[in-house]
This record gives sequence, C-alpha cells and structure tokens, in this order.
Amino acid sequence: MTKFRAAIVGLGFGAEFIPIYQRHPDAEMFAICQRNQDSLDRIGDAFGIERRYTDYAELLKDPDVDFVHINTPIPDHAAMSIAALEAGKHVACTVPMATSVEDCRRIVELCDRTGLKYMMMETVVFSREFLFVQDLLRRGDLGKLQFLQASHQQDMDGWPGYWPGLPPMHYATHCVGPVLGLPRKDAEYVSCFGSGTIRDEMIPIYGSPFAVETAHIKLRDSDLSARIIRSLFDTARQYRESIDVYGSKQAFEWPLVEGEKAVLHTAKKPEPEIPERVEVPDYAHLLPEPIQAFTTKGVYDLDANEHLSFTQGGGHGGSHPHLVHEFLSALLEARDPWPNARQSANWTCVGILAHESAMEGGVRKDLPDWTFSK
Repeated sequence: MTKFRAAIVGLGFGAEFIPIYQRHPDAEMFAICQRNQDSLDRIGDAFGIERRYTDYAELLKDPDVDFVHINTPIPDHAAMSIAALEAGKHVACTVPMATSVEDCRRIVELCDRTGLKYMMMETVVFSREFLFVQDLLRRGDLGKLQFLQASHQQDMDGWPGYWPGLPPMHYATHCVGPVLGLPRKDAEYVSCFGSGTIRDEMIPIYGSPFAVETAHIKLRDSDLSARIIRSLFDTARQYRESIDVYGSKQAFEWPLVEGEKAVLHTAKKPEPEIPERVEVPDYAHLLPEPIQAFTTKGVYDLDANEHLSFTQGGGHGGSHPHLVHEFLSALLEARDPWPNARQSANWTCVGILAHESAMEGGVRKDLPDWTFSK
C-alpha cells in the first residue's frame, strides 16, 4: 500500500495534526520543521519523529518528503507554498492561501504547470455542521437553494505579531468557503462595506479603520448570492464560524451560541412548528477507523495546552481528520483535492478584493478568471 510521507511545518496549531497522520493508513508522519530547536526536539521526542528541520529550505531538499503541510503565520503561507511547489512537493496549507491576488495566481500557475496538488485546509467545509447541511442538500430536503450567509467573528485582542489591526476580510475563508463550497460554485464578483472603527492605535498598522466588514458575493453561473460578515476587534461577539442556508423547503441556521443546537426550519408547517432544534451528528463514519476518534476531541494535549484557535473554535467542528483524509485520498487517487488550487484562490481572493471594495466605498470587484473552476 502506498504511504505518502508528510512533513508538518509550524508546530503550534500544526502539532494538532501529527497524531492524525501517524494513524492514517495512507500516511507516514515523516518530518517536522520549526525554527526553535528546543521546541522542535520536545515535540519530536513526544511523538517519536526522527526527521527534524529548523531550516525550511533544507526540508524542501529532502527527497523522501512527498508533501508539506504548512501551518505557519499567515504572511508566510504564499512564499512557503510557492517554494514547496517549485521543489516538487505537494502542498496542504492552512488558511488563507495568500495575502495578495498575485501570490494566489502564482500558486495556481505552478499547479497547472507541474501537476502537483495544492489544498487549502479550510476547516469549516469539513465541520460536522457543514457536512450535515450538505447531506440535507444532496437528499433534496432543502429544496432549491435560495440564499446563503456566513459569519466569522472573533476577538483577536492579545494575539501576537501581525494580528493587531488586520483588516477583517483579509482572513475571510472561514465564511467564504462554506457559502461557495455548499453549492460548489465560484464567486464572480463581490461588493463590501465597512462599518464602525477599531481603536486609533491599530488603524495605521494596515491602514484599515473598520471594526466590521460585510460583503455580498455574486455566485458565477448561478442565480444565488451570499452575504458574509467578519469582525476581529472592538466588536462584542463570542467566537463564531457559521453558515445559514435558506432553501425552498427547509432552512438551516447555525447555533447562535457555542453548545446550543442548530435550528431547522420547514416550510408550510403551522407557524409555531416551523422551527425545530436539531442535533447535528458526528461524521466520523466517513473516515478510516484509526482516525475516527479525532472528530470529537483535541488531538494535541502536550502540556495539556491546545492551540488557542482550536480551543476558541470549539475544536473546528471535528474537521481536522476530514481535512487530512481528503488530501491523502486525492494523492492516492491522483485527483485534485477539494478545494484545489483554483478554488482556494477564488475563496481567498474574495476576501482580499472585498476589503479593497470596502476601502473604495463598496465598488464591485470582479474575481480573476484564473480563479474559476475548469
């Protein structure tokens, strides 16, 4: 049986994936990379990983590495993905794909030229809530899709480095992904407005004043549009990544508060009976048995300290093993993963262009045609 040798780059959030790869039947958890030698050795010793790198360029020279899974800070994603593809490695990369339209284009062109696989590891489209509403759509229970909306609201105060003052839409894939992923459509164009203001000391960092940005997306080759909402600072809201889906027969609304049940609305019932609280099931049965347990618990308990994004995000909806399995299955089957490079670029560029639109008072921004699915 073919086993693909994985190298994880970045071991904060990235360490969440180590035991998943170790247990997946199609993977060998082969190498890890982090600049800090002490932390690298601590994690390598804890998980029994012998191949260790503090220099990413040296890792890319290793002929035994089949793919890299990049979990580094956002500003590094594009350069590291490009370097890996140029070195002949497949790439799985945490969100977003890049911070510029041009870098997204370079990754798409590299994949087209080399045939290598790229997947943006967007958690929401593999969360149990998304898989549940996807089942409703496939069974016809929703009827005709009529409208979609999604939100990603988070309090980023206290996060280090590049986070303070980050424009809300520059990290929008958690809400863009589900509204495009459910109908499997590309975004054609976007218009966005900013609202409110963040603290004065944060505004000059990126030149972005807005506390909240809201965008409307026109879906290509479809009668659908979608609304997305993003906030990062100075806006009171519990962490929420969500999708609400409105169909002609039923509508699904993500829980407003973490721990509550979702709501399913059914048309043509007596008014008090239209809404129903529903328990969203786990979807571990879709996975190989050795990694099924990772949908319902944290996987990285070294020092009993999970990464903050995993804790705040309620475990990312059990998505991590699904992400790993989709990428490995694509490699094994010699097909594109979902989302592939073009889809990842489309989802990422929506946010980049949405912020540009907000800064220009809501003007329409067209998505480049190289982001459209073939």
